Amino acid sequence: QLQASGGGLVQAGGSLRLSCAASGFTFEDYAIGWFRQAPGKEREGVSCIRSSNDRTKIADSVKGRFTISSDNAANTVYLIMNNLKPEDTAVYYCAAWWHYYCSGFGAQADYWGQGTLVTVSS
Repeated sequence: QLQASGGGLVQAGGSLRLSCAASGFTFEDYAIGWFRQAPGKEREGVSCIRSSNDRTKIADSVKGRFTISSDNAANTVYLIMNNLKPEDTAVYYCAAWWHYYCSGFGAQADYWGQGTLVTVSS
């Protein structure tokens, strides 16, 4: 299973770090990624990492502001979000794909975490 945490209220220009803690499966066999969904909008892929080879993918909409990293010892993936904008306001979800290398965000995930709300005020 996946446990997402770290959301909250932050002012524009601020930073947050989201965590996605994995359990119940072999962490290195999976890619872990983040999606977000804002009210009235479709779900959007944000970032993905395959810890076994450090392959990552970052959506163009957050490139240069968001970074994804992995702590294999803790079975946890982090989404570091800097220079947050009001348009980043959304519920953020983490997901896991077995034997996936982050080529995109369209593949069906094997696990989903619960969402964590990020609100960026202007």
